[in-house]
Amino acid sequence: MTTNLKALASLVLLSAVAGQAHAAVTPDAPEPASKKNAKGHRVAVRHRTGPTVQAQFQQLRTDMAAQNSQIQSLQQQLSARDAELEQVQQQSQQAVQQATQQAQDAIAAQQAVNAQNTTVVSGLQSAVSDLQTRDTTLATTIQQDQAATRKAIESPDVLHYKGVGLSLTNSFIEFATVDRTRATGSDINTPFLAIPFAASDEGHISEFFASGRQSRLAISAIGKIPAATLQAYYELDWLGAGITSNNNQSNSYVMRERQLWAQAALKSGLTLTGGQQWTLATETRNLLDNKTEVLPDTIDPQYNVGFVWSRQPGFRVTQKFGDNAALGISVEQAQTLNPSCASTATATTTTAGVTTTTAVGCPVNYVAGVNGTNGGLYNATANYTFNLAPDVLAKLAFQNKYGHFELFGIGRFFRDRIYAQGTALGSTAATAGAGSYNNNTFGGGVGGGFRGYLDQKRFEVALHGLYGNGVGRYASAQLPDTTIRPNGTFALLHNYAALGEVFAHATPRLDIYADAGFEEAGREIFAYGNSFEGYGLRTANNTGCGVQGVPGAPASGVYPPQTGGFLPGGTGTCNGVNKDIAEGTLGYDYYFYRGPAGRFRQGFQYSWLERSLWSGSTGTAPKANDNVFETNIRYYLP
Repeated sequence: MTTNLKALASLVLLSAVAGQAHAAVTPDAPEPASKKNAKGHRVAVRHRTGPTVQAQFQQLRTDMAAQNSQIQSLQQQLSARDAELEQVQQQSQQAVQQATQQAQDAIAAQQAVNAQNTTVVSGLQSAVSDLQTRDTTLATTIQQDQAATRKAIESPDVLHYKGVGLSLTNSFIEFATVDRTRATGSDINTPFLAIPFAASDEGHISEFFASGRQSRLAISAIGKIPAATLQAYYELDWLGAGITSNNNQSNSYVMRERQLWAQAALKSGLTLTGGQQWTLATETRNLLDNKTEVLPDTIDPQYNVGFVWSRQPGFRVTQKFGDNAALGISVEQAQTLNPSCASTATATTTTAGVTTTTAVGCPVNYVAGVNGTNGGLYNATANYTFNLAPDVLAKLAFQNKYGHFELFGIGRFFRDRIYAQGTALGSTAATAGAGSYNNNTFGGGVGGGFRGYLDQKRFEVALHGLYGNGVGRYASAQLPDTTIRPNGTFALLHNYAALGEVFAHATPRLDIYADAGFEEAGREIFAYGNSFEGYGLRTANNTGCGVQGVPGAPASGVYPPQTGGFLPGGTGTCNGVNKDIAEGTLGYDYYFYRGPAGRFRQGFQYSWLERSLWSGSTGTAPKANDNVFETNIRYYLP
């Protein structure tokens, strides 16, 4: 703006100077001599005499000096005005900046206040929401507590006695039937090694029985203390017979104690359990926990061929490692199944010039056990071995959402006393006790398996097995553990068992299952001289396995007295021993009701069984088979 004013003043000054200079140098125009007046007469005009050129220049100088003075004054005024304007601009800028800063500070302060208000509002909203949630939760909790209290009063799951919870879970009442195409004279549990050959009397006759003896009473008592959960469990049924009770597999003396144990489960994951319980080798669903054993879903209480199990007294220690792994060790009741032996040995005697040849059979110059004694509360018709030590088992279990996996080992200690001074190697008697000694034999096996879950556990697929020497008693069929060497010592048999299972929760009410199992006892043959001894002799006479026999004759001196018509005959000569047995099972359980009042279901199962002997003199393995149909109706207590 200052520059524009200066330019304008300079322009005015130059214009004025130029005008005066032009006036000074322009010559005077001649004046007319006369001028007409209004009447038309000429009038003489008087000429004026102007200043001289020098005077004009002097005047011009004077004027220019005045103008320069004015210009300087104007310039000074312009400079002062510019300074004032600049000062005003600076003051204006400072004022604007100050106002802007104040506005920004005010805005920031307002934003801080707004943010604080927003935080306060948000906190209030959260507090209100928490109060609403708390009120809802409190109302729900009160309703649940009221429902739980009402349920505990009207239909309690556990009865409380002095701080201990009592429960009847796993108890049920059952009515069951069995129909076999070949008779065995058995209740609903199937004696797998007694499947008759088709040529026998039983092989021509079917049988039907009904039973409620598998009905079960289960009582558990659970008490909790700060360091542990204490538990006692008693489970019984009526599937026992006094004259058949023994220590072989289920150790179930009448009234039949299935399980009877006490337990302390520490919060550290360490669990101590003692009493009659399922063997550690039996599969469990939740790591190694008692009462989570996974049994074949069969009506038959002998379960399925190939199933690894026993129920016997023992003491067990297990340790959990989180929720996915556990390790356990147990010592359990030992028992050797009766040794099985056959011999081709013969003895020749001459009396009064008459030579007689008789079969010698297996040696008896050993002692392994005794029949039970009444005073010792054992069954007088069963054999009890003199055990060196309990069976020792160890097991590792691992599980995740895909399944359950197990690996276990069994150690067994067999013992018998040998009387070395027999009449001959492989003889049936000993002549003196001198030189007798105890012989110890170690046996055992390894086993394991897995159970896989599909479609959120609607389907299960499982495979388990056991292989070893002298472990026949740990499988359902009860094939023998051992045979006898010619000198009377034990020779353990190779045993193995395997079971595959498929289980499906087809609908909320219907479960379907299929099982396939197999067990075998290996051959063990010893030669001495021209004779053979052991298990599975190739010289066994099996020519009569397919020939029907005749009814037996009543035996004298037997109580109760045997009468005709109750002594069916077997077959002809059939001396082979059991090699293997297989079973396939298909069944279902349909639940009419499953809820707070318990479970009420109906079931059906079909089983096909085949028992094979070791091949003998005929070169082929004789086989016996049976078809078994079982049904039940069962009500589980809640």
